[in-house]
Amino acid sequence: MSHVTAHDPAWAHSPVRVGLVGAGPWARAMHARMLAAGPETELTTVWTRRPEAAAGLAADYGIQASASFEELLERCEAVAFAVPPAVQAALAVRAAAAGRALLLEKPLGGDLKSARAVAEAVATHGVVSQLVLTKRYHPVTRAFLAEAAAHEFTGARSCYLHGAFLGGEFATTWRLEHGALLDLGPHLLDLLDAAVAPIVSVRGTGDPRTWIELTCEHENGAVSQASLSGSVRLPRARTRIELFGADEEVVYDTAEIDHAECWPILRREFATAVRTGRGTGIDAGHGLRIQELLDQAMGR
Repeated sequence: MSHVTAHDPAWAHSPVRVGLVGAGPWARAMHARMLAAGPETELTTVWTRRPEAAAGLAADYGIQASASFEELLERCEAVAFAVPPAVQAALAVRAAAAGRALLLEKPLGGDLKSARAVAEAVATHGVVSQLVLTKRYHPVTRAFLAEAAAHEFTGARSCYLHGAFLGGEFATTWRLEHGALLDLGPHLLDLLDAAVAPIVSVRGTGDPRTWIELTCEHENGAVSQASLSGSVRLPRARTRIELFGADEEVVYDTAEIDHAECWPILRREFATAVRTGRGTGIDAGHGLRIQELLDQAMGR
């Protein structure tokens, strides 16, 4: 992974010192690699409830694991989370109280109450927060959203489908328990909300552990559908959004994109937010709004 592309200005600040909470598949595949690549960030330490896992990941990057969450907080100015939502929410509140910036996974918490606690802690302590809604940082996504902003839509169809929950290292306990709604739902709800108009209500039918359909009503009167499953056999993951209105349809499809292009943009924008104190808007407050929609979809 390159540190700076030819189109990026040189990083003018000191790197943001980030501690990583988690040492599982996603922490190894994305968070650690992205944060260690710099130059905007420096991976300083790793902590997880499994000391041997933290030590192994830390050794890969020539850094020390922390023996406790408190020790991790002492060794960093920002905390990145790659743990289940319920674990993230509890620790993020403590990190915000300690004045640390937060790089948060979606969903914000395991339920609406814990997500609200994170958003309130971020607001109370005035810390920078940013969500790892990965697709939001890809140039193709940003081009799609810019094109969508130039049109009015009356309806939309979308899907996010893959088979990762059928087996393998990403078939983790929380994903198998809660299914595609909490894991994949935030991506589609976020993109439909941004591309069509703010979502005012959402209803869900089906079983999130196998297949769930969401019907969203938007502020402008448009209606959109979202199909979600992590338990279907496909050659590759499928994310597609089709927007319809009086103009020609606008289509977003991730089949041909390289997701690795997201990471330098995510890293640069998070570090810039930390150094300037100005967030991107894809923050804990936005995460709470997405969690409120997820809660509606579950019929709560």
